Amino acid sequence: MDGREIRMRRLLGDGRAVIIAIDHGLFDGPIAGMEDLPATAGKINPAVDAVLLSPGMLRHCCGIFAGRRRPLAAVRLNWNSVYCFTWGCREAPSADCYDAEDALREGMDLALVSLTLRTGSEQRDAANVSVFARAMNRCHRLGIPVIGEYFPTGHADMSAEELHENVRIGSRIVAELGADAIKTFCTCRFEEVTGTCPVPVLALGAERLPTQREALALAAAEVSTGAAGVVFGRNAIQVPDPQAFQAALCEVVRENAAPEAMIAKYSLE
Repeated sequence: MDGREIRMRRLLGDGRAVIIAIDHGLFDGPIAGMEDLPATAGKINPAVDAVLLSPGMLRHCCGIFAGRRRPLAAVRLNWNSVYCFTWGCREAPSADCYDAEDALREGMDLALVSLTLRTGSEQRDAANVSVFARAMNRCHRLGIPVIGEYFPTGHADMSAEELHENVRIGSRIVAELGADAIKTFCTCRFEEVTGTCPVPVLALGAERLPTQREALALAAAEVSTGAAGVVFGRNAIQVPDPQAFQAALCEVVRENAAPEAMIAKYSLE
């Protein structure tokens, strides 16, 4: 068993993973609940499987990764303007953000590398694939598994069917390029995405939902359609008690616990 396989087994545990994302500042700056990122990291429940963060913040948030029962450190290695929602960027070029060897020295356990396609330029799409493949291959040479994030350009303007088709095709492309797992949007027929990818597919939490009940219901729906876990950011951080919500989230994802029961058990609003 090599290093990649060991890390993937740690991530997925008995079959499903819970990842908390706090990398938003790489694209949006200091958003609510993540102004002081080390303090935010200190509120993360150590029972989660991994924490996704940007390379420059790994050393500042190292405390959460130092415990005996600690989450894995997942580090985003490339940058793309498609995530800069505040600035309204649309062209979606990808750029190398951090070298895999440097991130490994800093304590990275897993890498996340994003791929955005259908940017409106075939040349830009090809360049994005090149950035993705280069970072992924470097990680694999070091024994680091890669979560390939597929993020459609202009997703907010797509119909449910358009988003589904984009994600279905794009996720398979990410798998074909060699990713060890995939992070992407849950679609209207997500089982067609999870059922046609040979690697685990993790569903993201996307926009902040109005209530914790709705967020847990989303997680339950995602795993019911074949997701191998979830990647939640604002829905797991911008809540009154992040540790309690994340404990509930772990039970919903790993044990198929009913969201309503978890609301009561952890006294969530």
